[in-house]
Amino acid sequence: MYVADSRAVASADGAVRPPAGRHRAAVAPTVLALGTVSLVTDVSSEMVTAVMPLYLVTGLGLSPLGFGLLDGIYNGFSALVRLVGGHLADRGGGRHKWVAGFGYALSAACKPLLLVAHSLTPIGLVLAADRTGKGLRTAPRDALISLASTTESRGRAFGVHRAMDTAGALLGPLAAFLVLRATVDGYDAVFTVSFCVAVLGVLVLVLFVPGGRRGGGPRGPATTSAAPAERPTLRAAVRLLRRRDLRRITVCALLLGLATVSDSFVYLLLQRRLGVPDRWFALLPLGTAAAFLLLAVPLGRLADRVGRWTVFLAGHGALLLAYGLLLTSWHGTALPYAVLALHGGFYAATDGVLMAAASDGVPEALRSSGLAVVQTGQALARFACSLLFGAAWTAWGDRAALTGAAVALAACAAFSLTLRPKEPVTA
Repeated sequence: MYVADSRAVASADGAVRPPAGRHRAAVAPTVLALGTVSLVTDVSSEMVTAVMPLYLVTGLGLSPLGFGLLDGIYNGFSALVRLVGGHLADRGGGRHKWVAGFGYALSAACKPLLLVAHSLTPIGLVLAADRTGKGLRTAPRDALISLASTTESRGRAFGVHRAMDTAGALLGPLAAFLVLRATVDGYDAVFTVSFCVAVLGVLVLVLFVPGGRRGGGPRGPATTSAAPAERPTLRAAVRLLRRRDLRRITVCALLLGLATVSDSFVYLLLQRRLGVPDRWFALLPLGTAAAFLLLAVPLGRLADRVGRWTVFLAGHGALLLAYGLLLTSWHGTALPYAVLALHGGFYAATDGVLMAAASDGVPEALRSSGLAVVQTGQALARFACSLLFGAAWTAWGDRAALTGAAVALAACAAFSLTLRPKEPVTA
């Protein structure tokens, strides 16, 4: 879909910009290929994610605190290896594809292990290994998307990728629901099918995603500097936090992550409020995924036009409103649709937009490592939130836990308003 205009010129900052009055095609081929990989992989991972809360809480009888521990591992363990994945990709000078591929393969290999893990410890180890794969692949994958895009189109590129990724998140719970209804040993069947789909995602990456630092993107660096490229080391990656804008982005991502209740808890809260039967539980993530899918590209384009930080904070406003609806006494039939739509809108306005905003302040030689720094802070914060929310739910009940999360989110969002980083000027 990407076709470079032969009259494109390099701006003063080195980024390739199309001439006035011309519109670029949507995205580079690399973005589409990576989007396909993410789509297939998310079908696999969301099949497991959709049934895991019910499997653990109802099937294995875990308490909310125990579930919060496992959910924190599932969503936060990747933070421990994201910097490693980013460093390996940058240090290799073109290993982004292969580091990401190893991460995808590791996650795929974990799926069949769930067939033999039936207690807290082995399940925790399998989920930790699965999230290690996610941690290794996320920064190199996002770096490939960033390097394949120019500054003025980066929000749209991430939006397209996240939309394709979310299409898989939409299909995954539906596939899990159908497998559960069609088989006797439903959970085992879900884990088996998930493994087969994950292997397909790895094959797509190997066969169709181009390698190399440029990753199939436009010629010329997307974010440049007159200074010579810094040697990619872990110390150099951490030193990126000396950059004022990247430091502010990282701090805000960390603080807001501390008040972001995990998806699984949101679905469990909805089930309790509405009395959703167990057999329908796996369909709740479809609402979030549908809203994410519909809004990811429009909000990515809006972020390119009005500012990424504005859209990012507005997304957290949508999440705060979803918390508010869950805390009200309203039990109408529209409640789940409203909550899930706001939940999906939150992800559409924050997930890819945050990476687009962070990419603007990271040199190309350290792109993967720089994005990993931001992702690490956010992932560690969400890990802590899962533990704290699960403990609060166990001690004081779900309503008190959600009230605390809502107050914390409002405070962190208000503070983040004062730390607005400088936005790039786009054509």
